[in-house]
Amino acid sequence: MTTYQDYGYPNDNPCHAFDYMLAPLLSLLNKTSNSCILDLGCGNGYFVNYLITQGFNAYGIDASEQGIAIANKTNPGHFFIQDLASGGLPQQISHLPFDTIVSTEVIEHLYDPYLFISLCKEILSKTNGELILSTPYHGYLKNLFISLFDKWDTHISPLWQGGHIKFWSVKTLSAILQEHGFKVTDFKGSGRIPYFWKSMIVKANLR
Repeated sequence: MTTYQDYGYPNDNPCHAFDYMLAPLLSLLNKTSNSCILDLGCGNGYFVNYLITQGFNAYGIDASEQGIAIANKTNPGHFFIQDLASGGLPQQISHLPFDTIVSTEVIEHLYDPYLFISLCKEILSKTNGELILSTPYHGYLKNLFISLFDKWDTHISPLWQGGHIKFWSVKTLSAILQEHGFKVTDFKGSGRIPYFWKSMIVKANLR
């Protein structure tokens, strides 16, 4: 059985993905309908801490002890260690009425995405809330380009310990969400030109 390998966070700076994802993520949130937000796989807490500066009520969990320690330096009590593969929430926040879950660039790293989406459904079932996921985009044109220029070895990078193990399209990500009772309401491509996006962001409501 594999064990979790800490991603390694040297500081509280945003990861490179937030250069192109922050604006579209924020466009999907508002303080009225997203009053209690949970970031699953929050890393060093950059996004949650940013949301708090914007007046949102937000919390984060991650398996990285190093990341959570960094996050809690800015907003103590808003971040907790939790392996997403284990299910459930830390006791300290299990009572909170989360109406929104955000998870950025996480699902592609998980061996069992079904367990992850089931956890999201369990958390949001109390409020019939919203789920916002981002993951690297894959579609026909981008995949064709990668094939034509022989870039798959670099793109999927099997030598990257703890790297991407699931490669999602709009169709497959929508399918797993629908299978768990979510209805996709929004889609945004992020980074680069259309259909060659670096990432995609999907928003879904629990029906």
